[in-house]
Amino acid sequence: MILGVLGGSGLYDLEGLEDVREQVVSTPFGEPSGPLVTGRLAGAEVAFLARHGRGHRLSPSEINYRANVHALKQLGVQRVLSISAVGSLREGIPPGDLVLVDQFIDRTTRRATTFFGDGVVGHVSFAQPICADLAGAVAEAALEAGFEAAAADDRRRPVARGAARRLHRGGTYVCMEGPQFSTRAESLLHRGWGADTIGMTAATEAKLAREAELCFTSLALVTDYDCWHEEEVPVTVEAIIAVLQANVARAKEIVRRLLPRAARPRACACDRAAASAIITSPAAIPAAARERLRVLYGRYL
Repeated sequence: MILGVLGGSGLYDLEGLEDVREQVVSTPFGEPSGPLVTGRLAGAEVAFLARHGRGHRLSPSEINYRANVHALKQLGVQRVLSISAVGSLREGIPPGDLVLVDQFIDRTTRRATTFFGDGVVGHVSFAQPICADLAGAVAEAALEAGFEAAAADDRRRPVARGAARRLHRGGTYVCMEGPQFSTRAESLLHRGWGADTIGMTAATEAKLAREAELCFTSLALVTDYDCWHEEEVPVTVEAIIAVLQANVARAKEIVRRLLPRAARPRACACDRAAASAIITSPAAIPAAARERLRVLYGRYL
């Protein structure tokens, strides 16, 4: 399997997708959010998983992120594109723009963010949390799909309503626990930290994808200005849904154009991210832990 997409159900009906199947996958870490939808487009294989489940029934804190990422790994996925709605913390990143996130600030507290533990200790490098090669391929696909490349300093400049949809290369994503949206004080704090977007899911997915040795990048769909902007109405569910629905077709087109690029051989080091991570003595690793981690680290254990 070439590419895994974590997002919403609106992406399942890619035009031209063939051999569409639903696969129910069980993992050592429990059940994923739902069945994985797999298919083929122009010879490239892709798997979709709605992170919140069908009907959006799982809150960000209820998602079994470990099971979701492990299920993609079990299917043979090598690259993961996470598509999610975010709030903007910058005037120059208005609703409708895209941000290819390249850094995270993780403020979550109530979710499992590692495959290690229970008898096995491991630490992976996370200084650069996304795969630059995959991010570059997504950027190419987005530009082909009609987005304009934003300049590096555009995010700090006000932009007129109705301006062309733009792609911002790079940006820091604050991952909050939720499910409540930010207070104004929190929103201003995150702006003061230099963050660019805020959401509730991508940092957790990025950490687990790195541990699973999968290439990962996050495509953030800006839907609102959070609540820091005094001239804008604070974020609401209705506003998010309205912008997301308007961008579903664009997101599909990006995935469609990404697939041939995702078929290229991996030239990054993501597939060896855990090669030196495990520090537990092999003799001390319980048999149950070896079996639980077999798909992920069998070649190291």
